[in-house]
Amino acid sequence: MEKDLAKYRRRRATSYFVMGLCWVASGIGLAALFAILFTLVYRGASGIGWEVFTQDEPVSGDPGGGLRMAIVGSLIMTGLGTLIGTPIGILAGTYMAEYGRHSRITSVVRFINDILLSAPSIVIGLFVYQIMVRVHVPPVEFTVYGYSLKFSPFGHFSAWAGGVALAVLVIPTVVRTTENMLLLVPNQLREAASAIGMPRFLVIRHVAYKAAMTGMITGVLLAVARISGETAPLIFTAFGNSNLATNLNGAMSSLPHEIFKLASYPNPRWNELAWTGALIITAAVLLLSIVARRLSSTGVKS
Repeated sequence: MEKDLAKYRRRRATSYFVMGLCWVASGIGLAALFAILFTLVYRGASGIGWEVFTQDEPVSGDPGGGLRMAIVGSLIMTGLGTLIGTPIGILAGTYMAEYGRHSRITSVVRFINDILLSAPSIVIGLFVYQIMVRVHVPPVEFTVYGYSLKFSPFGHFSAWAGGVALAVLVIPTVVRTTENMLLLVPNQLREAASAIGMPRFLVIRHVAYKAAMTGMITGVLLAVARISGETAPLIFTAFGNSNLATNLNGAMSSLPHEIFKLASYPNPRWNELAWTGALIITAAVLLLSIVARRLSSTGVKS
């Protein structure tokens, strides 16, 4: 009896000790997080003003300046990467969950997708740099409703190359979430739809997609939040631009790249502008994460 009581006391003491370590580790992590957020708000909020959104990169000797070209460039390339990567990720995830659930190619694709999920973004940027920036391909010219357009994404820095680099980062997240959400849809729903004569693609479109839509949208939002702060891929592909640029065939600025540039100069005003840019991008990512979390709480229920 005394031996059992002593063993119980040791286990209880060990439990309290481990629980205490968990609380200490959680406190350290939260303290670091709040310190970062407090510093970000304290240093960045003072620079918020209309000029941040209406003026371009400051020049030497000019007390003004803003981040308009970087904000617009980030929105364009993030949107471009999302538009390119989302359909590919959804189609790949759909095949893995609905058509090739037990096939060997699905196992191979899942393995490669897991590698891409953890791959450093600078490697993705270097890869796209080699296949789009270094390779010279003659531009394609065509006319639409009387307007002459030139499509020239190869052989130079461009927003197209930046969008492709971000799309490569979007695809693994969308593939994983799409596959997981579709696998959570009960097979009874598919069987019931098939029993009334619905073809396979209509079952997926009207039954599986409808049931998993919330989770799939959450995956897309998480992917957008991930690429919103990427710097290295855009340095290799879009390079940057000191002026407002909307031409996808040319170099374009981005908010993370501009923050890096402004923080590197020994100019207090430019450093303050870098903190403001960091606050803007953090607020955007935080908003996307909150929306994704909210959507995930009302996801598929089996």
